[in-house]
Amino acid sequence: MAQQLRKDFNWPMVKGKLNLPLSFLRISTPPLVGVDIGSSAVKVVELAKASGGGYTLERYAIESLPKDAVSDGNINKLDVVSDAIRRAWGRLNTRIKNVCLALPASAVITKKILLPAGLNEDDLEAQVQTEASHYIPFAMEEVNLDFQVLGPAHGNAEEVVVLIAASRKANVEDRVAAAQSVGLKAVIMDVEPFAAQMAFEQIHATVGGADRFVALVDIGATVTNVTVLHNGESVYSRVQQIGGELLTRQIQTMYGLSAEEAEIGKRKGGLPASYEVEVLEPFRESIAAEVVRAIQFFYGSTPFSKIDHIILAGGGAALAGMAHAVEAQTEIDTAVSNPFAKMALSSRIVPRQLQEDAPSLLIACGLALRRFDPS
Repeated sequence: MAQQLRKDFNWPMVKGKLNLPLSFLRISTPPLVGVDIGSSAVKVVELAKASGGGYTLERYAIESLPKDAVSDGNINKLDVVSDAIRRAWGRLNTRIKNVCLALPASAVITKKILLPAGLNEDDLEAQVQTEASHYIPFAMEEVNLDFQVLGPAHGNAEEVVVLIAASRKANVEDRVAAAQSVGLKAVIMDVEPFAAQMAFEQIHATVGGADRFVALVDIGATVTNVTVLHNGESVYSRVQQIGGELLTRQIQTMYGLSAEEAEIGKRKGGLPASYEVEVLEPFRESIAAEVVRAIQFFYGSTPFSKIDHIILAGGGAALAGMAHAVEAQTEIDTAVSNPFAKMALSSRIVPRQLQEDAPSLLIACGLALRRFDPS
């Protein structure tokens, strides 16, 4: 049964029987650190409750990964990823050993189903197992499966909406193994878009109130994830096959640099004066065009017809002029995300550096916030 499918960690969405043994006796989640294993870097964030309310950013660290260590959400070089986590932990200098990890959306199958209301936990679990087998293209013994009852079905009090999430065990086990290899314990396994949504709650107030449609555009190394949120809930998502690695390759080709030299130049400067016109501007325009395309798909595949704001996240969001380029093409107010803007900062944090790093820490921030999630 599903109880056996989660031995060492919790998926955050699930409540009740599928939690770790005796987890319902805990008053709160134990201290943990958010660890985002991306395709270009490992990012770790530790948060604490602030004395006056809200949160404090205690520590964070970013450690680069070589190309192909992680690709398409898969860890290809476990030892390399483990080493990056070890270096990040050394820089973090924390005593906490519990971590919250995440799977990319591409590695997780999610499905909303309708089930009869009023089922007891055993019957609900059995029904989920049966229904999930219709949507998961793998043998059930090969997957980790979880679910959450979202609430009553619209217009039908006799049914409830249940969210099912499943991933192949190999995807989960590789991430857990990377953490365990450096002495850390994975206590929660999240899904990257869910973590990004949780972090987005920290900046939601800055983009208007109720009934606003906000497009969260996460420009990663290899893909750009576009999620449209309405009142904090996802109503649309799309993955565009473009990311920061394309810019790195274009810099290499244009100026005859190695991949490492191109990446350093992209992040720290020192490229020829013609770089912005010859390489950066066309790349920004390409990203903006993909955002326009994603929004057009949103309009064409949903009953909605407006986006009120665009929030950029990921490493690509920090590139000079990116927000302006997206706003110019979409004609929608666009800003760069900073989930820590309303948080207190510990004395360890350098504000100027954080301003540069914040867009790429959205998922890690969301994972760190699971420490305070009562579910």
